[in-house]
Amino acid sequence: MPYIKQKDRKRFDKIFDKFKNCKSFNDFYDKDMIMKDKGELEYCVMKLMKIYMSERPANYCSLHSCVYAVQHCSDEFCRRFLDKREDEAINENGGHRCLKSFYC
Repeated sequence: MPYIKQKDRKRFDKIFDKFKNCKSFNDFYDKDMIMKDKGELEYCVMKLMKIYMSERPANYCSLHSCVYAVQHCSDEFCRRFLDKREDEAINENGGHRCLKSFYC
Protein backbone atom coordinates (compact mmCIF):
# COMPACT_ATOMS: atom_id res chain seq x y z
CA MET A 1 0.00 0.00 0.00
CA PRO A 2 1.47 3.39 -0.92
CA TYR A 3 1.55 4.95 2.51
CA ILE A 4 2.08 8.67 2.70
CA LYS A 5 5.00 10.17 4.59
CA GLN A 6 4.64 10.65 8.34
CA LYS A 7 4.81 14.44 8.06
CA ASP A 8 2.02 14.47 5.47
CA ARG A 9 -0.32 12.38 7.63
CA LYS A 10 -0.70 15.12 10.24
CA ARG A 11 -3.23 17.03 8.13
CA PHE A 12 -5.60 14.08 8.22
CA ASP A 13 -4.74 12.70 11.66
CA LYS A 14 -6.27 15.76 13.34
CA ILE A 15 -9.67 14.52 12.19
CA PHE A 16 -9.16 10.81 12.80
CA ASP A 17 -7.45 11.22 16.18
CA LYS A 18 -10.78 12.31 17.63
CA PHE A 19 -12.00 8.76 17.04
CA LYS A 20 -8.74 7.00 17.89
CA ASN A 21 -8.13 8.69 21.24
CA CYS A 22 -11.42 7.57 22.76
CA LYS A 23 -11.14 4.68 25.19
CA SER A 24 -14.57 3.59 24.04
CA PHE A 25 -17.30 4.94 21.83
CA ASN A 26 -19.08 6.07 25.00
CA ASP A 27 -16.26 8.57 25.63
CA PHE A 28 -16.65 10.22 22.26
CA TYR A 29 -17.67 13.84 22.49
CA ASP A 30 -20.61 13.47 20.11
CA LYS A 31 -22.32 10.09 20.17
CA ASP A 32 -24.16 10.99 16.97
CA MET A 33 -20.79 10.91 15.17
CA ILE A 34 -20.17 7.22 15.87
CA MET A 35 -20.62 4.89 12.91
CA LYS A 36 -23.04 2.29 14.18
CA ASP A 37 -22.99 -0.20 11.33
CA LYS A 38 -21.65 -1.15 7.93
CA GLY A 39 -24.10 1.12 6.13
CA GLU A 40 -22.85 4.19 7.99
CA LEU A 41 -19.24 3.23 7.31
CA GLU A 42 -20.07 2.81 3.61
CA TYR A 43 -21.75 6.22 3.61
CA CYS A 44 -18.61 7.83 5.09
CA VAL A 45 -16.32 6.11 2.59
CA MET A 46 -18.58 7.19 -0.29
CA LYS A 47 -18.60 10.75 1.04
CA LEU A 48 -14.77 10.78 1.12
CA MET A 49 -14.74 9.48 -2.45
CA LYS A 50 -17.10 12.24 -3.56
CA ILE A 51 -14.99 14.89 -1.81
CA TYR A 52 -11.90 13.53 -3.52
CA MET A 53 -13.62 13.56 -6.92
CA SER A 54 -15.05 17.07 -6.44
CA GLU A 55 -11.57 18.50 -7.12
CA ARG A 56 -10.85 16.33 -10.18
CA PRO A 57 -12.21 15.86 -13.68
CA ALA A 58 -14.73 13.02 -13.96
CA ASN A 59 -12.61 11.14 -16.47
CA TYR A 60 -11.68 7.48 -16.43
CA CYS A 61 -8.27 8.05 -14.89
CA SER A 62 -9.59 10.03 -11.91
CA LEU A 63 -12.56 7.74 -11.32
CA HIS A 64 -10.35 4.67 -11.53
CA SER A 65 -7.83 6.17 -9.11
CA CYS A 66 -10.60 6.88 -6.61
CA VAL A 67 -12.06 3.38 -6.80
CA TYR A 68 -8.63 1.76 -6.82
CA ALA A 69 -7.59 3.62 -3.66
CA VAL A 70 -10.63 2.30 -1.78
CA GLN A 71 -10.12 -1.20 -3.16
CA HIS A 72 -6.47 -1.09 -2.22
CA CYS A 73 -7.38 -0.08 1.33
CA SER A 74 -9.84 -2.96 1.47
CA ASP A 75 -7.19 -5.41 0.28
CA GLU A 76 -4.70 -4.08 2.82
CA PHE A 77 -7.23 -4.31 5.65
CA CYS A 78 -7.98 -7.92 4.70
CA ARG A 79 -4.28 -8.76 4.52
CA ARG A 80 -3.47 -7.20 7.89
CA PHE A 81 -6.57 -8.08 9.94
CA LEU A 82 -9.14 -10.36 8.36
CA ASP A 83 -6.65 -12.95 7.12
CA LYS A 84 -5.19 -13.27 10.62
CA ARG A 85 -8.67 -13.89 12.01
CA GLU A 86 -9.29 -16.51 9.32
CA ASP A 87 -6.07 -18.29 10.30
CA GLU A 88 -7.12 -18.24 13.97
CA ALA A 89 -10.48 -19.76 13.07
CA ILE A 90 -8.81 -22.51 11.01
CA ASN A 91 -6.48 -23.30 13.91
CA GLU A 92 -9.41 -23.40 16.34
CA ASN A 93 -11.92 -25.27 14.18
CA GLY A 94 -9.88 -26.98 11.46
CA GLY A 95 -9.89 -26.19 7.78
CA HIS A 96 -11.72 -27.67 4.82
CA ARG A 97 -10.80 -31.10 3.58
CA CYS A 98 -9.13 -30.77 0.21
CA LEU A 99 -10.68 -32.19 -2.93
CA LYS A 100 -8.42 -33.77 -5.51
CA SER A 101 -9.49 -31.19 -8.07
CA PHE A 102 -8.12 -28.31 -5.94
CA TYR A 103 -4.54 -27.48 -5.11
CA CYS A 104 -4.04 -27.96 -1.39
